Parts: sequence; structure tokens; C-alpha cells
Amino acid sequence: MNTLVRTILAVVVVAALVTGFVPGGDGRCACGHGSACADPVPVDATIAPASAATVAQAAASVAAAVVASPPASAPAATGPLPKLIDLGADKCVPCRKMAPILEEAKKLYAGLAEVEFIDVWKNRDAGSKYGIRTIPTQIFFDAAGNELFRHEGFFSMEDIQKQFASMGVALPKP
Repeated sequence: MNTLVRTILAVVVVAALVTGFVPGGDGRCACGHGSACADPVPVDATIAPASAATVAQAAASVAAAVVASPPASAPAATGPLPKLIDLGADKCVPCRKMAPILEEAKKLYAGLAEVEFIDVWKNRDAGSKYGIRTIPTQIFFDAAGNELFRHEGFFSMEDIQKQFASMGVALPKP
């Protein structure tokens, strides 16, 4: 359930506690269908509004639940992510062979890790910044930006997955 739906649900629950409103509170079934309901559930129409303390406690409890449980479709992390930077060049043969692998990795690890390609022939500062001796070079960083692993040459998707797994970045099971 996404955050907006959970927030709206929380507001409805708190409003029901404050007003004493219950769907079907006029004696119809709880779903509001009345006698046409296939599975009527009687509802007590005499529910009194909740006390202010009960409402405050319920609101705090619902708000904590909304904040504490991220939606299932959310990325694994909302802050900085681990990162793979591939430094190469568009015209380098092994680098061109890496290009589709990097694109696949970007898709597979979306929301779990960042995957970036830097062309060191177009961006010469990157070569010196990262201490590149040969291309392609892959550098893996943790979420804090610390270099954890460096590889020079072609690096397969299987090797990328193993390295991310060793860093605790696992792909969801199909």
C-alpha cells in the first residue's frame, strides 16, 4: 500500500474514532449493503465517540505505523546507495563490450545501487581523479563513498553481481 493511501486510511480511522461513525452504523451490515448483503455483519449503531486521550493514542499509533512501514514498491534505500563506476571510452573495444552489461546492471540494480559510466577520453579529469591506469576500470563504492573494490579490464555481469553481493547488495529473488 503506498504512502498516500496509508495516510488517507489513517485520517479516516482517526475521524471514525472522533465522531463515532462506523460504516453501516444505521443497523445495516458493516459494508453498508443492508439486507442485500450476502454476508451481513451486524453493527452496533450506538457507538459513542472516543475520548480525546483514546483519539490521541490511536492517531499516534496510526501515524507511527504509516511512517515505520515503507511501501513494498519503494527502493531498498532512500539515502546514498552503493555505486559502480565504469571508467572507459566509447571507442575502446573492451569498453564497448561492457556497455550493454552496464545498461543491464543499471536496470537490475535500480533503487539498490547506482551504475555509472564515465568516458575518460571525453572527461580527462576523471582519469586522474580516480587514478586510472588502463581502461575499462570498474570501481565499487559503498554508500558512504568509500572505495571497496577495483578491477581493470572487461568485467562480466556475473562478476558484477558477485561483487555487489559481497557488498550486501542482493537482487530480489524472482
